Amino acid sequence: MLHEVKFQSFNERDEVHGWIYVPAAKPKGIVQIVHGFGEHSRRYLHMIVKFMDAGYVVAADDHVGHGKTAMENDTWGDWGDKGFHTMMEDEHKLKELVCEKYPGLPYFFFGHSMGSFIVRDYAAKYGEELAGITICGTAGVFRGAAEVTKELEKTVEEGRGKESDSEFAGNLMGWMNERCGEISIGNEWICADPYVQKDHAEDPFDAFTRPVTNQSMLYFTQMMNGITGEEWAQKVPAGLPVYNIGGDQDPVGEYGKGIYEVTNWLCQTGHAVRTKVYSGYRHEIHNYAAIKDEVEEGIIGFMDGIAGFKEN
Repeated sequence: MLHEVKFQSFNERDEVHGWIYVPAAKPKGIVQIVHGFGEHSRRYLHMIVKFMDAGYVVAADDHVGHGKTAMENDTWGDWGDKGFHTMMEDEHKLKELVCEKYPGLPYFFFGHSMGSFIVRDYAAKYGEELAGITICGTAGVFRGAAEVTKELEKTVEEGRGKESDSEFAGNLMGWMNERCGEISIGNEWICADPYVQKDHAEDPFDAFTRPVTNQSMLYFTQMMNGITGEEWAQKVPAGLPVYNIGGDQDPVGEYGKGIYEVTNWLCQTGHAVRTKVYSGYRHEIHNYAAIKDEVEEGIIGFMDGIAGFKEN
C-alpha cells in the first residue's frame, strides 16, 4: 500500500511532498528515511523495498528545495527563510502524520549524508520520541565549514541571500574528489560505480546541477556546525540507540575519521553507539551492488533488536 501525503513546511511557504510505503503484512515498526543534499527520496527505492519486506512501514519525503517538493513549488535550491531547522521540523511533521495512521509502533529514523545531519538535529530535540536512529555517511568536523559559514553570513548580510554564487559550494565541497582519480562528471566521490554516478547526474529529480541560494548554503553550513561536538551530543537522549555507518573512502566522513568523531562525541556523553565502517567504499555505501544488501540487513538487524525481534 502507498499513501502520498502533502503538508505545510515549517518555512510557511512550501508544501512538502511525502510518501508512506506499507508492507502487505502486519507491521512491526516504522522507519523514516531522510535523504541527502541535492537528491530525493526515491533514490532509496531498493532500501524502501528491503525495509518493507522486513515488515516495516517506510516514510519518506523530498525536502524543501529538493525533488518533487521543489518541482511543485518551483523552489529549486531555495529552502525558505526560517533557518536551518526547517527540514528537521518538516521531518517531525511527517512523523506525526505517519503516527496518526499507524500508532503505537516503534519508530526509527535513517538519515544519509545531509539526512544524517537532519536526523542528528532531530535527535537533539525530539529524540525521546524515537526507538533508534541510523546515521549513514555522516560528518564530524566538516572541512572548511566554519570558514565558509563566515563568508556566507557576510554575503547574506549584504542582501545577496537569494542569489547563487557557485564559489561557496566549490569552497565547501570542491575538494571531495581528491581521492577519486580521473574526474569526468564531478560526483565521483559518491560511489565508484560509474552507473550510479550517471544515474545521479541525469536524474531529473536531483538538484546535482542546479544552483543553491546563498542563504540555503548558509543554512546547510549552520546545520553542520549545530551538530558538532559534545555540546550537541549532550542534547541527544542518553538512552537512544545509535547505529553509525559509512565508508572509509567517503570524504564527507573524512575517510573514517569523522565517523569516529561522531561516535566518540556520543560515547563521551554516555551514549551507546554501534559503529560500522566499510573498508574501500565511498559515500553511498547503500548504492554499491556488492554491499547494499549487507548494509540494509545491518540496519534491519539493528532495528529488529530494538523492536524485540531476533536478528537474522
